[in-house]
Amino acid sequence: MKISKYLHSCLLFELDGYQLLFDPGKFSFAEGLVTPQLFVDVKTIVITHIHPDHFDIDILKSIVELSGAAVVTNSQVGKELEKINFKYTLLEEGTHKAGPFKLQAFPVRHELIMDNPLPQMTGFLINNKVLHPVDSMEEKLLNFKGIELLIMVSMAPFANEPTISAFADELHPKQILPVHDGFAKDFFILQRYAAYKKHFDKQGIKFHEIYKVGDGISI
Repeated sequence: MKISKYLHSCLLFELDGYQLLFDPGKFSFAEGLVTPQLFVDVKTIVITHIHPDHFDIDILKSIVELSGAAVVTNSQVGKELEKINFKYTLLEEGTHKAGPFKLQAFPVRHELIMDNPLPQMTGFLINNKVLHPVDSMEEKLLNFKGIELLIMVSMAPFANEPTISAFADELHPKQILPVHDGFAKDFFILQRYAAYKKHFDKQGIKFHEIYKVGDGISI
């Protein structure tokens, strides 16, 4: 399984020629470094929640028009799609097959945001190897302790590094792929990822430093 990062929280999963895309949101496309044309071969798109850094209806429409991809999401996002008669598959809890990918969905609580209602959000276990808790660090996620790969929020207005690292330390995945950094300058990301790597090396956890658009890892 290959996982490529297209800025912030936009992730492309590839396995056996099948492409699965998570959260092509506004932050990833804001500067023109990522375009819908990169995703013409995508078969399924998953939207985890309604926040604009994860979901942009115009970007989603553009990708689907190019690729013909199926869209999978929860009811809050679905209500927005229904307003424009956009087809989607509802997935909030349970198992969904997308080609060679087994998606186990479950509700997760978004971390607190200042003066902002919390959205409905769906987390995922992918092929029993990858935990994608999106913007959550709630305690029930520790049931996945020792998972192969954690997709980890690295910086956010709703979290700080001590909180993030403490959660990851306790979950203790074998590997970490950092996301949610699309609002930060490159020099800041370089500095903070070096600090994260130093921290997680001490824990025996491999921290992947991904900097270039489209770079990724294989597990």
